[in-house]
Amino acid sequence: MRNTSLSLRLGLSVTLMGAALVLLLACLAVFALDHELDSRAHRDLARKMLQVEHNLRVDLRSGDLAARAHPLLDLVMGHDNLSLNVLATSSRHPPLLSLGPALQAETLRQLEVGEQLAFRSWKDGEGRELLSASRLMRLRDDTPVRVTMTLDRADDNALLQAYLNSTLLALPVLLLLIGFAAWKLVQRGLSPLRRFRRIAGQVSAQTLTHRLPGSGLPQELAELAASINVMLDRLDQGVRQLSQFSDDLAHELRTPISNLMGKAQVTLGRERDSAHYREALEDSIEELTRLNRIINDMLFLAQASQPQAEITLKPLALADEVARVGELFAFSAELKDIELHVQGWGTAMVDRLMLQRALSNLLSNAIRHSPDGQVVEVGVERHGGEVWLWVENQGAGIAQEHLPQLFERFYRVGCGRSRLEGGTGLGLAIVASIMQLHGGRVEVSSLPQGPTRFTLVFQSE
Repeated sequence: MRNTSLSLRLGLSVTLMGAALVLLLACLAVFALDHELDSRAHRDLARKMLQVEHNLRVDLRSGDLAARAHPLLDLVMGHDNLSLNVLATSSRHPPLLSLGPALQAETLRQLEVGEQLAFRSWKDGEGRELLSASRLMRLRDDTPVRVTMTLDRADDNALLQAYLNSTLLALPVLLLLIGFAAWKLVQRGLSPLRRFRRIAGQVSAQTLTHRLPGSGLPQELAELAASINVMLDRLDQGVRQLSQFSDDLAHELRTPISNLMGKAQVTLGRERDSAHYREALEDSIEELTRLNRIINDMLFLAQASQPQAEITLKPLALADEVARVGELFAFSAELKDIELHVQGWGTAMVDRLMLQRALSNLLSNAIRHSPDGQVVEVGVERHGGEVWLWVENQGAGIAQEHLPQLFERFYRVGCGRSRLEGGTGLGLAIVASIMQLHGGRVEVSSLPQGPTRFTLVFQSE
């Protein structure tokens, strides 16, 4: 089943909601009009009954009721829908006075009459709706009589029916207008989404420069456009980094492979003695070792970059771990007459193996770039809720423009200095990934003439 468009769904929803509201308002208007007509009829009857009571009590007696009924006649004159009946309290006597349209006296005698004004709605033999107001009144000579004033509700019902008919006739036109207005409003409101769709259709891995306009949009869509633009920026940066990484990786792998192929071709170019073959195999092993190290580092970075990567954190004394890793570099430090000096103390929640790997990379770099006979400083410090572990060497400083890129994969300061010294260009990238897994960070600071300090920032336990 084909999915309906969002504009159609919203238009139908708004139309149905508008139709429901219009119907509700129409019903409320009908009920309000009916209630108002009913209230007005009750008020008119009550007011006229007061006038009738006044005339009966002041001017009329039982003997001259029919002859002097002019004041009462004035009350109903000109009202074709109004009737006045004055009946004796005894059901044996005929009506004392009957003004207006003729009504059945027997029906009127069945109405409840008391000292208080009472209303009753009923229908006559012809099916007409009537409203009667009845009360027991007294004449001037204190004779009790039953007074009933009846209102024919035909005019009110006709007015109510006419309003209802006109409402029913206007409803279809009104619903069409609501539907058309809703469709136009939805189309106008969704026009930014159509622009979003056009721009999204132009985005590809090769063209990530398109951005959504942020001006002239509702707040919700402006926030959405800003979020999508940020996402596109991240994707663009990620694709650029991936492309650069692919180029760097191809370059890094090409060098040892080219060396292997060149060495093998030269060696096999003519007959050689076993010493030359042995030398060729030793050189090949060296290049293969370099390839293996690059591949292992890449696998580690790939695993560390996975969102689901998990590590086990335990509280460890950082100075003890520094001393333990420092023992592994004692020989290389001794060759350059470099002293490893550790100071400070602190514990943090870390993964021991990953911490040792990060420390190994930093200490290896520090010893490699430190001048002979110098000291490599390692310190542990507490700063608020953080523990800093820093490694500092006295070698030549790093220019400030290189510092932001130091932790990128295969980035090197200088023309292949790390490659000539046996590095893979991935050590600092691995350190940054390890710190990211620990929820910490790595920082670097360097002066032009040295020293250079790398700082691992952990959250304290």
